[in-house]
Amino acid sequence: MSIQDNLTINEKKVLLALDELGSAAPDQLEEKSGLQVDAAMQAAFMLQEKELASVSEKVLERYSLTKEGQEYTKFGLPERQVIDALKTPASLEELRSRFSPQTVGIATGWLVKKGWAKVENGLMLPSGKAPAGKDEKALASFAGKTKTLEELAADEGTVKNLLKRKLVVKHEEKFRTVSISDAGTALAAKGLVLEEEIAQLTPEILKSGAWKGKKFRPYRLDITPKSFYGAKIHPYRRLIEQMRQIFLEMGFTEIKGGIIQSSFWNFDALFQPQDHPARDMQDTFHLDSTCQLPEKFSDRVAAMHESGGDIASCGWGGIWDRELARRNVLRTHTTSVTVKYLADNPEPPVKAFCIDRAYRRETIDPTHTPEFEQLEGVVMDKDMSFADLLGLLAEFYHRMGFEEVRFRPGYFPYTEPSVEPEVYVDGLGWVELGGAGVFRKEVTEPLGIKEPVLAWGLGVSRLTMLKLGLKDLRLLYQSDIDWLRKSEVCKI
Repeated sequence: MSIQDNLTINEKKVLLALDELGSAAPDQLEEKSGLQVDAAMQAAFMLQEKELASVSEKVLERYSLTKEGQEYTKFGLPERQVIDALKTPASLEELRSRFSPQTVGIATGWLVKKGWAKVENGLMLPSGKAPAGKDEKALASFAGKTKTLEELAADEGTVKNLLKRKLVVKHEEKFRTVSISDAGTALAAKGLVLEEEIAQLTPEILKSGAWKGKKFRPYRLDITPKSFYGAKIHPYRRLIEQMRQIFLEMGFTEIKGGIIQSSFWNFDALFQPQDHPARDMQDTFHLDSTCQLPEKFSDRVAAMHESGGDIASCGWGGIWDRELARRNVLRTHTTSVTVKYLADNPEPPVKAFCIDRAYRRETIDPTHTPEFEQLEGVVMDKDMSFADLLGLLAEFYHRMGFEEVRFRPGYFPYTEPSVEPEVYVDGLGWVELGGAGVFRKEVTEPLGIKEPVLAWGLGVSRLTMLKLGLKDLRLLYQSDIDWLRKSEVCKI
């Protein structure tokens, strides 16, 4: 097949137009070829792939005055307005009475920076010299028109200052030029035949026989087609759904709760002391609203905090502050949801889990965000043991694809014994993924719960980072369309 046979009719039209013009802008190419500009440029890029033409692109930067810049061309920059009126030393208060506080504020810094004046003991002292600066000359040269850097006759530093002061704005204009190559000229000289071609066979063309004697557009099988990205669930959502499905298959009930919780359910019901550091502003988002305490449980929780209630505990001592317990917060963990569910359902058996968002005052970095997902769960039944908890968590992590799971002793105010589950990841070693334990009697007794409660709170985002091989947690929340397109639907 000759190279001419491999050209579409649009490519031939553009090549003939370029043979006459040599090089052309898109609008010139549109006029000469008789094609719409988009079709003409598409053909030009195809010719470029075949080395019959080239497409170059130039970005032209232009600048125009902002509304503020236009005002200053009429009345002068703030520093010029002040220095022209400053014949003798004047106090800043006096200047503010003659000009707006904003004008004086802006002018003061620039007067000192340009050496036109100095400030001593609250007085503005003129230096006696105030020559027109490059910025003033540049502003004056606009004359209400859009200008290039060359037309302004100003250096880049001057224009950067004007941009920083928001006196001018930059516009970028892209210009494309299509030029014919030597190979394209040689091919056009041999003569190009323009004839109608069939790009796609349809049932109508086949039935009518209109295809007979017609030229078919050739297909090149040596060109790698563009990648096709099908619709898919967001990788983070997909893994959350996988975790949800695992617990549903294990016989758990999914529960939900509000993101605004009282300090009572978020802290006090979990036997967290009222002076615990986690309640500080550094960790918790406190709200201005309050709520009513549950009468059924508040006295029991108060007694447990103050003296240990009716069990062999000494509590935390002191006086339990009801007003502090009434304050609302953005939940710092979804344990506030599961403990309230247990209080409403104190009879065994209970198997419940919650995958939802929690909030803490964290500094945003590659491994922390102020809002994150947590996987919370509880099992309450007769004869439940610590061994059952370890087996349940090990089963979950195995189903998530981690072969090696271990547990390290940990401490949490509301569980005893407590552990931190870890999984082994090649290249990283052992990675901790949350906390778990058996609820203390100080938590369950005031809520009327008589059987053991296994509880856990697992980090969903950290687990997702391991599964997706990410080093930056923020990728899970950013709209990086390229990453979303190329992310794997599943690992084989």
